Amino acid sequence: MRKLIRGLLDFQLNARSSYREKFALLAQEQKPDCLFIACADSRVVPNLLVSMDPGDLFVVRNVGNMVAPSDSKGQSTGDQSEAAALEFSLRSLPVEDIVVCGHSNCGAMKAVLAGGVGPENPNLKSWLEHGKAALQRMDANPTLGEGRSDYDRLSQNNVLLQLEHISTYPLVKERLDAGTLRLHGWWFDIATAQVHAWRPLLGRFIPMDELVGEALLRELGTDTHAPGALANGNGAQRMSVVARAQ
Repeated sequence: MRKLIRGLLDFQLNARSSYREKFALLAQEQKPDCLFIACADSRVVPNLLVSMDPGDLFVVRNVGNMVAPSDSKGQSTGDQSEAAALEFSLRSLPVEDIVVCGHSNCGAMKAVLAGGVGPENPNLKSWLEHGKAALQRMDANPTLGEGRSDYDRLSQNNVLLQLEHISTYPLVKERLDAGTLRLHGWWFDIATAQVHAWRPLLGRFIPMDELVGEALLRELGTDTHAPGALANGNGAQRMSVVARAQ
């Protein structure tokens, strides 16, 4: 807590002046174009990883970067917080992309791999259920994350599982079919500070270097904010990240 207070004072006394104009504009509205779903792990800092300013990302963080799937009526089958973030970001914000970002050495994945947690943690026990299907995915796809620890392989499979969960929501389906939304799977290797991007055609996560970044930018098009820019692409192709993950 001492470090937290000192950091707050440093921002107030030294950095705040350089951000004052930025926050004055943000006080009127926010216009993030990406919903970023990440783990609550303290070592994963979304804005730092992508060099984004305040107002650039709409962020959801929870244990294990998970989203409970939708039922047939469009209601979350688990905690409603993540589903509420999906609805708000897709209906009230100019969000065109959703990123699910897992990471190495994830405690949630270690717990799932170990069979869950004890009854003394009832809420965590229930929440981890949303990641258990990744165990079956890992068994069915032994090459994904090959050479890494079982919990890191599970973490990568969990990213793909959560993309599938997200795609069960009617609003997400509508946007994917219309070609106005894209889903992305990322995985952060803490030890190397390297982000890996899921590449459906290759069937694996690969390091986000300059060549990969350029390829991803080409897929987004020259100006995704132009009217109809996303819709000009093939709607089925926008869903390929999910379809090929199965």
